[in-house]
Amino acid sequence: MLLLLTKAEMVAQKQNKYIRSLTQKIPQPSVIKLSSYIKIPFKSIELSRKNILRRDDHRCQYCGKKTTDLTIDHIIPKSRGGGDTWENLVTACVRCNNRKGNRTPEEAEMKLLSKPRKPNHILYLKQTVGTIEENWKPFLFM
Repeated sequence: MLLLLTKAEMVAQKQNKYIRSLTQKIPQPSVIKLSSYIKIPFKSIELSRKNILRRDDHRCQYCGKKTTDLTIDHIIPKSRGGGDTWENLVTACVRCNNRKGNRTPEEAEMKLLSKPRKPNHILYLKQTVGTIEENWKPFLFM
């Protein structure tokens, strides 16, 4: 619709894909460039159980086991002032979470596989979209 209203121009099209009407055959766009842009602030990625599982690739951050039976663990326990933040929450299997208990990883002598951080939009898009078309990559800084 943006192309028909001349509010955008096509940069790349899907190969052998068309949008058809009774009188027209328009190439299906894959990448478009807006003629004018109105800045809309990015919504930050919501801190939720689903997003923490997605960020950690559904893998225990202590033993590396990939399972569906994962819990969310506070690296610094809430009872010691640890909050609900991207940097303090990781996924853990039930066994590792019980082993760690109400201690820090150092006290429990358990190492984190990776340092937890807030995911960026590009990584989040990559995980949620699934496959990324080859002609998108120059525009996504990949």
